[in-house]
Amino acid sequence: MRNKIKLGIIFGGRSGEHEVSLMSARSVLSVIDRKKFDLTEIGITRQGQWLIGENLLSKFEQNDYSQLIPAHILPSPQNPGVYICSNDGLSLYSALDVVFPVMHGSFSEDGSIQGLLELADLAYVGAGILGSAVCMDKGLFKDLMKTHHIPILPYHVFNRSEVNEDLDRCVQSVEKISNYPLFTKPANLGSSVGINKCKDSKELTKGLIEAARYDRRILVEKGLHSPREIEVSILGNENPIVSVPGEVVPKDIFYTYAEKYINDTAELVFPADLPTEVSTQIQELSIKAYRAADCAGMARVDFLIDRETNELYLSEINTIPGFTTISMYPKLWEASGIPYSLLIEKLIDLALQRKQTRDQLEREYQG
Repeated sequence: MRNKIKLGIIFGGRSGEHEVSLMSARSVLSVIDRKKFDLTEIGITRQGQWLIGENLLSKFEQNDYSQLIPAHILPSPQNPGVYICSNDGLSLYSALDVVFPVMHGSFSEDGSIQGLLELADLAYVGAGILGSAVCMDKGLFKDLMKTHHIPILPYHVFNRSEVNEDLDRCVQSVEKISNYPLFTKPANLGSSVGINKCKDSKELTKGLIEAARYDRRILVEKGLHSPREIEVSILGNENPIVSVPGEVVPKDIFYTYAEKYINDTAELVFPADLPTEVSTQIQELSIKAYRAADCAGMARVDFLIDRETNELYLSEINTIPGFTTISMYPKLWEASGIPYSLLIEKLIDLALQRKQTRDQLEREYQG
């Protein structure tokens, strides 16, 4: 019998998607095979403190951080793991082979935590620093898609300083790129946090101000009057595979945070009712975008179809998609023949394989 893999699950974080992370972590932890994995839970508070301890996730869900222990992951490649402070200084609390950051948004899905794990020489689930950062910033990602001739909707990116200094000019410049409706979005958040659908200049003004609360960069994008929302899941490193397409049918004005995680009113259709050639096009564009952004491990790729013209647009790539009981990423793989528990194991295997590939690089130049 092989030794158990030492697996760290990190959740929480300094992000507007903190609660979503806790829901995702609850689902992932419920299917981890404890016979195969020696598990260490690591929680990050909204203030950025790293903690470990008994009943960790439950305490995070209750906002009760009492009796938890401050923890650290250090750039210590010879002894990678979780460290704690004691009277004798830093000591290793738990060695780690691989980390699954079940986190979303800033300081987690944007390359930040991936950089820390790289310095610690740890394998980790999901895209690396570059892929994470590129896909997290919606404006930069759309720039990349444009260079690869992947269809996207018209957009414009502002810095918060522009919004604060001359809001009227921002509104006027956006109105030149498209008719209403327009969507305002924080460029570096997911789960529909801070997103608004704007039908006129008054709503656009409010949308820009709200998006600027959550991010330094704000994306404004053309909206479709009656779009179909199609999503696919991707699994793999150099040779990724793609799931069947699924469709989200929101009951709200768009697929909002409340519909995703509170009300659970959106209808999820697996597989989506699409012509074969459209499904194939979506899958091919997904793989093309995944490789262009240097993704790895996993991603969920979102598309919009204009009901009036049947034109297809790629919306975004989520490099750490939701893993809640209602999340599309695992549901699409279940519809494609990969059950949730096996999916988690495949993701961990892919992380270890990517680490092996990284370890083959030469770190010294002999001249």
